[in-house]
Amino acid sequence: MLDILKKVFGSEQETGDENNQPSGHDVRIAACALFLEMANIDDEFSENEQQEIIEILQTEFDLSREHAETLSEAAQAELDNSLDLWKFTNMINENYSREEKIRVVELLWKVVYADGKLDKHENYLMHRFSRLLNLKHSELIDAKLAVLEQRQDKKNG
Repeated sequence: MLDILKKVFGSEQETGDENNQPSGHDVRIAACALFLEMANIDDEFSENEQQEIIEILQTEFDLSREHAETLSEAAQAELDNSLDLWKFTNMINENYSREEKIRVVELLWKVVYADGKLDKHENYLMHRFSRLLNLKHSELIDAKLAVLEQRQDKKNG
């Protein structure tokens, strides 16, 4: 799997440096793993959720559809081999600013609402992610309201 990722994403810079520092690619896998966990938490990984994740990866990480799908597959493999979510949130905490973490939470809310509803498991997981990312409850709610407003604007516009 790592060979496929190296081929798709190119340079050695993408796989980290010799000091064992995580690369931007590693952080993207961590963020994508959170998106996938959110989409799967209610045991209904809908086509809308899958499409939303691919679109987020394309837009936020400036990837082609093929690269976004490859990143999603790699993140799913990492998620499948992980015991918990701390490894992913910790990588984000170590590499993202507060504003970037809030953006990740906004994107998670977009995944939640891709199917048009908030499930109790999704709500629980959003609060858990917020705590793991060291964000305030108000930041979680502001991100949610921003996404709901965008959805409403899209619907009306």
